[in-house]
Order: sequence, then C-alpha cells, then structure tokens
Amino acid sequence: MTDYPEKLQEIIEDFAFITDRTERSEYLIEIADRFADVRVPPEISTAPHPPENHVQFCESDAYVWAIDQPDGTQRYYFDVLNPQGLSAMAMAVILGETLSGQPPEQVATVPADVVFKIFGREIARGKGQGLRGIVSMESHAARQKLENG
Repeated sequence: MTDYPEKLQEIIEDFAFITDRTERSEYLIEIADRFADVRVPPEISTAPHPPENHVQFCESDAYVWAIDQPDGTQRYYFDVLNPQGLSAMAMAVILGETLSGQPPEQVATVPADVVFKIFGREIARGKGQGLRGIVSMESHAARQKLENG
C-alpha cells in the first residue's frame, strides 16, 4: 500500500465513501471551484506557457509548475486552458492543496494511479491519462528536487 502524505490521504478517504457517481461529480465540481487558489500567478507564467510545463496527453490543455520554497519544499501551480476542463481543475486543486509544502520525499512517491482513488475506476481512458499526467509531472518535479538539491 502506498503511504500518501496526510492531507492527500484525507481526500482519498473522503472519496472512498462516495459511491454515487453523481455525488462524486458534484464534489469534484465544488473542488474545481477553488482553482483560482492554485492557478499560476502572472509573475511565474502567462499564456502561452512554456512547453516544458505542458502536461502531455491532457485533453484540457493543463500545465504544471513546481516552485522551490525556502524551507526545501515546493509549491505547485497549475493552469488549465480548456474552460470545460473541470476534472483537470479539480485534480490541480487537490494536488496543489495537499502536496504544496510537503517534503519532496513524500511527493516524489505519489503514484499517478491516485487518480483512480479520486475519480473512480470508470473514468474515461483519455481523461484518466491526462489526469495521471498531472500527477506524474508533480512527482517528477519532486524527484528532480531531491536529485539536484
């Protein structure tokens, strides 16, 4: 079993109790409504964003930034250019709120399949691939931080 950072584990547990697809969707929309809190600020990037921040295969045209913090952690920011990309926005909020400020050792080990614990196994293949890409970019940034100091 994966040992998730505490805040992320709490979200996973919340979703474990939601078995109704409509209720799950409504909860994800509520989360996506907080996207402005994790959206990349203009002093870091404005569209068009650099290709190295682009999430490959994400239908919602998502971007991820990992900004080093003085305490050795990273703060994560996102952009989702598709205004209909509510799933990508919800994933960004969940990751930004639960992994920003966490030890890179913990963030680096978050598996991309955490998407299924949040969105359910029935998520469409293309959507799931893009959401896993968002998680992978964040984990990769944490691994790079660990390697480069």
